[in-house]
Amino acid sequence: MKISTKIKVLLSIASVIGGIEAFFHIYPSFGGKVTRKDLEEFKKRTPYIRKNKFVYPDEWKLDGMEKNIKVSQNKSVPKKMLEASVPELKSPEDGKYKFTWFGHSSVMIQDDGKNILIDPVLVNRFFPISGMGPKRFSEIPIAIKDLPHIDVVLITHDHHDHLEPKTIKALDGKVDKYIVPLGVSKHLLRWGIDKKKIEELAWWEDTSYKDIQFTCTPSRHFSGRRLTGQNRTEYCSYVIKTKNHQFFDSGDGSLGKHFELIKEKFGEFDLVVMECGQYSGNWHYSHMYPEETVEMARVIDAKVTVPVHWGAFVISDHAWDDSIRRFTKAADTMGLNIISPQIGESITGR
Repeated sequence: MKISTKIKVLLSIASVIGGIEAFFHIYPSFGGKVTRKDLEEFKKRTPYIRKNKFVYPDEWKLDGMEKNIKVSQNKSVPKKMLEASVPELKSPEDGKYKFTWFGHSSVMIQDDGKNILIDPVLVNRFFPISGMGPKRFSEIPIAIKDLPHIDVVLITHDHHDHLEPKTIKALDGKVDKYIVPLGVSKHLLRWGIDKKKIEELAWWEDTSYKDIQFTCTPSRHFSGRRLTGQNRTEYCSYVIKTKNHQFFDSGDGSLGKHFELIKEKFGEFDLVVMECGQYSGNWHYSHMYPEETVEMARVIDAKVTVPVHWGAFVISDHAWDDSIRRFTKAADTMGLNIISPQIGESITGR
């Protein structure tokens, strides 16, 4: 019996897809897989799923700038390795907080005797296959073994530059709890993290741990660690409320009305951590241009803003310092109070 051309094509496609899935299974670093059953459970907790994918609501979308304006003439990687400061991670005095930037989007917030680590990636390459992917162009400011005890690790989404298995595995002995958006636990579980230590949140859900309130808030981005199964895990920002302070971390994402909604719900923030790099005209609505970052920081009412998502890896087409140059210029023009620390530098605030 002859097999039709159409069936042959379908069989070939199925074979390719099967091969891809087998490849991902061989490399645990790609993480776990969200099933349709998982998504049905997620739908009971959030309305922001359409056709089995997480979505950003159309009514929240903003257009932003029409053109990407490049400023720096430098290349995407600096001529020499960027030096890092040695972090000072002793707990701050009562009533004060401490912020430390480890490069890219990896930050630590210390307040009220607690240590909160966000999107830790403390390796020279973050791609799941050894020797591949962008190479870090700044020093790693601290060895994982030298980090203090971590009360909570927050993960904003599952992209490789925000969730990296070697870092997670090396950290785990120091970590009490992981708070992640819906679906991201699949990756942690595949890497051997104890299920009892993980809590998943949907947008607008909150939890308390050691007298600190964590709220999972929206972002306008996307997710996925594989070529298949995109947007089957949620992406988010976070509001962190301690006894004396309120913090916000934007995670990755473009501009949108969610910033206004977060401001309306939570009020003023003592410190806001905002992405300002790895943007491109080709994916403008996944990342903000630096001038848009400044505008959204104003919308969300930040006492102090720290620009991140730059200074370590190249995953876009702009100069390595273009984003921070544009951000600081726009902040000065718009009157935004900012701190731009050296990688590894610890800043104390009130």
